[in-house]
Amino acid sequence: MSTITDLYPTRGAAEVITPRQDPVVWSAPGTPGPIDPAELAGFDRDGFLTVDQLLTPDEVAVYRAELDRLVSDPAVRADERSIVEPKSQDVRSVFEVHRISEVFAGLVRDPRLLDRARQILGSEVYVHQSRINVKPGFGASGFYWHSDFETWHAEDGLPRMRTVSVSVALTENHDTNGGLMIMPGSHRSFLGCAGETPRDNYKRSLKMQEAGTPSDKALTDLADRHGIRLFTGKAGSATWFDCNCMHGSGDNITPFPRSNVFIVFNSVENTAVEPFAAPTRRPDFIGARDFTPVS
Repeated sequence: MSTITDLYPTRGAAEVITPRQDPVVWSAPGTPGPIDPAELAGFDRDGFLTVDQLLTPDEVAVYRAELDRLVSDPAVRADERSIVEPKSQDVRSVFEVHRISEVFAGLVRDPRLLDRARQILGSEVYVHQSRINVKPGFGASGFYWHSDFETWHAEDGLPRMRTVSVSVALTENHDTNGGLMIMPGSHRSFLGCAGETPRDNYKRSLKMQEAGTPSDKALTDLADRHGIRLFTGKAGSATWFDCNCMHGSGDNITPFPRSNVFIVFNSVENTAVEPFAAPTRRPDFIGARDFTPVS
């Protein structure tokens, strides 16, 4: 276990709420970057930032074709980095896509992503996790309410809240096809969940999360306090959100697919140590141990 002080206790006998001990925006006021001061203030307040068109339609077509290629490749499907739906056995997610695809590696290095991550986190960054999420129509399952940081802290050993995610839509996000939901402002409090982490929990949690799941009461209290925002938008839009936002998405029972590429940037000054509340580390393709800055 880590010898670094645990600022965010979780996976104990009971749920516990800890006020956030870290900044949301780590760069000094006035630091130049692509996010203007008003947008940065909104990110600090709400925990998220939307960009209506990060990618052009032509770029979306390239990334969507690459997603389709990866999902249909038998070798990729057989790789441990691919997660399949429990019922349909369709591919649900493919992890570490920036290492198995030069196309997605180029997206990670794109200044439109990289410079925003540096501005929010106030340092150089590396990729803690990348994946494509595939939600085909007619029954693709959702992702239950959770804070990413709770898992990354407990099971990957990220010490501080100095991590930001970006979800780039490769299909249109309707209000009906299982879109991303966030509780605005929920990133200001850390909800430590109850219950121990099973060994090799990732093998189950990537299909159906149980450990690290908030109680109905805690979620009700958070929703009453913060409300819920549902994100819609055209293909090519993007949502940046803080690592501690309470978020989730519903099942997609519509005919309209919802696919996205998801990239997690972590500060090089916040590299992973040993897990704070798990018996072993998760594999590197889920929680990176290569801290080389993206350039």
